[in-house]
Amino acid sequence: MGRSRRTIPEELLLLALDPATGTTAQPQSLDLGLAGAQLVELALAGRIAPDGDRIAVVLPRPTGDPTLDSALELLRRRGSPVRAVHWIGGPRLGLRQTYLTHLERCGMVHAVAGQMCGVLPTTRYQATDTAISREIKARLDSAIRTGVPPDPRTAALAALAHAVGLGKHLYPGNEGRSSRSRLRDLIRHDPMGGLVAHAVMDVQNGVAAQPRRAPVATATGPGAGRQPASRVAAEPAGVPVQPRHGSMARVGAR
Repeated sequence: MGRSRRTIPEELLLLALDPATGTTAQPQSLDLGLAGAQLVELALAGRIAPDGDRIAVVLPRPTGDPTLDSALELLRRRGSPVRAVHWIGGPRLGLRQTYLTHLERCGMVHAVAGQMCGVLPTTRYQATDTAISREIKARLDSAIRTGVPPDPRTAALAALAHAVGLGKHLYPGNEGRSSRSRLRDLIRHDPMGGLVAHAVMDVQNGVAAQPRRAPVATATGPGAGRQPASRVAAEPAGVPVQPRHGSMARVGAR
């Protein structure tokens, strides 16, 4: 996988960066969105594929992107398809900072040191070229305005932007209501993006932490109470949503 193209996690993070304050919008849900965006990028690279509501590794060969390859290796080690909601709901501490550092290394953002309350060190990130962020948003604007089905990358980005709550950041106020609604509707144009976006929203709603109900036995006789053969395999235990860092990308920073 070449590096001539920005990845979906990178684009999602650039969309979330506020050019005026250097902070990220929706920081807690953004962490979930970045984990989901990695899945979409790996799917577009042909490394994973949806299997119902699960994610299966179909080609474990590295992509050349260290952060994506780390996620791919973790998925491979699972040995069997994992539910998207459980993967996204797992701990992803430091993922946002990893991508911010990467964007800084690539020259797309620069770090601005400061202090909170004159004591706590902070680091904010300013885009070095706002034209990049404008170009990314223009793709969403075009899909919203024209109604023409977008390409898979733009459709997935739109689905994730909606899932993490960036709609109010990108299209604020009452005047942006119809755009936010159409942004939500773009979720249907990419199956993988839709699967991941719904998983992100499920985690935020606590679905990943809810225990599954035991099947109700309806038969009688020697086999009563047994699960059908197709359901004998146990589901992974619900993964509690880990406490996320607040709006700060580093200690005291966003």
